[in-house]
Amino acid sequence: MTSDHAATSDHAADIDRHVRIYITVFVALMVLTIITVAISYLHLPIAAAVSVALLVATIKGSLVACYFMHLISEKKLIYAVLLLTIVFFAALLSLPAITHSNGFWIHE
Repeated sequence: MTSDHAATSDHAADIDRHVRIYITVFVALMVLTIITVAISYLHLPIAAAVSVALLVATIKGSLVACYFMHLISEKKLIYAVLLLTIVFFAALLSLPAITHSNGFWIHE
């Protein structure tokens, strides 16, 4: 009987720990959302505003991916695939800027 009680107690403590983590991540996401809105009122130059917004969005996306999608406990192969995806995504995003700055666009 004692081992059943100990197992139930450990399981309840484990659930409480996970709930605390989820609540902490939720609060962090709310704070970052408030920061994003506050930054929009600073009237920063467009490049700086976009950079700060992307930084905050990256942090928020990382929190969601790590904790709500449980990627923080995944194996290294998942991280390698995720890194490869990020590299290709960055390459696709930078492609228009590279082609535009090199003068490949034909302007009439």
